[in-house]
Amino acid sequence: MRGSTAGLADTLASGSRAHAALLEAADALFASALVAPAVVTYWKSTWTLMDLYVLPEHQVSSAAACAAFGLCCDFLFCVFQTQLSKHLSPDRGRLTYYVLSRLYTCVAGVACVGAWRGVWNLLNECTGDSARTLLSTTAAATLSLAALRALRNICAAPFAVAVDTPQDYFDVPTMFRTNSRETVLYVLDCVFSVTVVGSLVVFVWRGSWALLDIFLFPDDTVRSCWTSLIVGYALVVVTFALQAPVRWAAARLHGAPRLLLADLYHLISFVATVNVWRGVWGLLDIYFFPESPKLSNWCSHAVSLALLILLNCSNSVLVRGVYIDAEEPAGECVVFPCHYLRLFFHKERTKKRHRRALQAAATASRKSEEASLPLQIPEEKV
Repeated sequence: MRGSTAGLADTLASGSRAHAALLEAADALFASALVAPAVVTYWKSTWTLMDLYVLPEHQVSSAAACAAFGLCCDFLFCVFQTQLSKHLSPDRGRLTYYVLSRLYTCVAGVACVGAWRGVWNLLNECTGDSARTLLSTTAAATLSLAALRALRNICAAPFAVAVDTPQDYFDVPTMFRTNSRETVLYVLDCVFSVTVVGSLVVFVWRGSWALLDIFLFPDDTVRSCWTSLIVGYALVVVTFALQAPVRWAAARLHGAPRLLLADLYHLISFVATVNVWRGVWGLLDIYFFPESPKLSNWCSHAVSLALLILLNCSNSVLVRGVYIDAEEPAGECVVFPCHYLRLFFHKERTKKRHRRALQAAATASRKSEEASLPLQIPEEKV
């Protein structure tokens, strides 16, 4: 669900400003209205199915089993990402690549949800759900992520859309960016990225969500969920609208002020995100076949995942990798990775340029061949 925009601004910078602004707005609308609800639906249905099927009578054992399965899978996918990229590529057969890569997404998606559910519920069992405890754990986790320069990893859809491209389909950036050839350091880096940074992100989400449960109309679930949804999407609109001025400001700042601005902006986007997720999640529980939880969640799981696969952004359901705060140059550090339509049109423009170049080369080659033919002198009349 996370992502980096390093280099994308220069890559996609073409055409008029009005056209670029229109595509940017379309991407924001696409991420907010289509991708985000689908991703939340996938997570909600998968989480609830685990509630129903994974040791439902033993909450602690269920949480521990999910955490163990999820974290182990996340670790393995992180460690073997280079091998996966090498052996699973379109060069070895497009159909084989497509099937196996989407199977990877299915397994990795379940692992991500399992890891989050396990850590989330174990934290509930260990710390309780009092407002004071929630505030302290959430603040501590937020400050820890900020100190690690990893606060942006709390972001998710609608502020992150992962397009399923073969080039980086299996990429999982690690905290310290170690090379896979440095075996011991690389494995330790993967462990730290998956367990420490990943768990801190869960702490922030769990605390924020639980605080909303406590303070936002706790006695009226329907009103609480609708309020979360409305407030969340209102903040989404405001956050996307502020992107241009914040980007302008970030491009003119350096060092700590720039980092502070980026972190503050990501925190605002997170407040919007957690409200949207909580609203969609709760409303699905209330309105979508509430009397048949198994039917409701199996349908939600299948439809949401199929939709994201067809839209070519199924990796948006995955929580993987560690991205460093303000690692991109200038104002790119506050640009959300929501490049979907812009990437599509950029690819189409690139294809057109390539075709024109080939046609021009073919035309030039024909002219050269014609020019090199010897002139035929007409026979003289006898």
